[in-house]
Amino acid sequence: MSSLNLDDFSDLIERPHGDVRRDAEERRERLVVPAGALGRLDELGEWLSAAQASVRVKPIERPRVVLFAGDHGVAELGVSARPAATAHELVRAVLDGASPVAVLARRLGASVRIVDAGLDCDPELLPEDVVHHRVRRGSGRIDIEDALTAEEAEQAVRLGMAIADEEADSGTDLVVLGDLSVGGTTAAATLIAALCGTDASVVTGRGGVAIDDLAWMRKCAAIRDSLRRARPVLGDQLELLAAVGGADIAAMTGFLLQCAVRRTPVILDGVVSAACALVGQRAAFRAPDWWLAGQVSGEPGQAKALDRMALNPLLDQGVTVGEGTGALLALPLVQAAAALAAELPEREPEPEKV
Repeated sequence: MSSLNLDDFSDLIERPHGDVRRDAEERRERLVVPAGALGRLDELGEWLSAAQASVRVKPIERPRVVLFAGDHGVAELGVSARPAATAHELVRAVLDGASPVAVLARRLGASVRIVDAGLDCDPELLPEDVVHHRVRRGSGRIDIEDALTAEEAEQAVRLGMAIADEEADSGTDLVVLGDLSVGGTTAAATLIAALCGTDASVVTGRGGVAIDDLAWMRKCAAIRDSLRRARPVLGDQLELLAAVGGADIAAMTGFLLQCAVRRTPVILDGVVSAACALVGQRAAFRAPDWWLAGQVSGEPGQAKALDRMALNPLLDQGVTVGEGTGALLALPLVQAAAALAAELPEREPEPEKV
């Protein structure tokens, strides 16, 4: 029996401060710019006030991009535009500064941390600080076998929790969360379909690099078969992650939940982070109050998951590349909301009539 019960997070996670948010809303009414004129930036500023427990919003000065990496055995079925066991190439591109998320992170002044939870490659191919947390080499083929053992699932969740604690302790004030995976969208879609009670065809997308119709049909079939394995364990989130998740997905779930415990706001990226968030919501219903949806990825599974959590994406720019890119694009918007909420002056009080 596992010593970890994700349902325990329900007692550990509190909502952002409602009283502070009400005070922030009242302050917003007094600013020189009329209420509503800044649109969603007003809502973001008030959300940040509540998350920070400060009426005057503090600037976002130490954002961090955290990317969990892993390979999924289901990619062997040809469900991805990338060959199976090549997620390490995505990691190398980020490390070399040659990926969109790396370019944007440099421009926006956000540091990037990569965590190898389950890459299927020799550890010598990547730096020690990336690979030393690895839970296992690749995750199982979820259409016919468990992604992880029960022990590995717990280890992966605890890994994510530990990374969240490290980020909170180091002063990270906002996390941009993404994944570097091959086959990850298939596992994510399976989780979403299982938790939303829907069919495979409703959640099957084309992936970050679009697949053709034949690959889409293979992906849909893999999700259908994986759903048969997911449904019997829906009552236990840890068993569900072991059955049809993966080391990176389980770690991201633990990371999201512990970020909520530590009151660290997170911007979600695409369908993989949305699936992890949905598992997290099942464990702790208050947890999504600490998360923002960065952008519309075009994946039907992401739309399904975000709707279930009542999260409205900040951006819709047609970005499908994944890897945290869309979530990182939303960072300047959140920083702008923080600056406006903090720095706009209040109106001079009207003189009393004699």
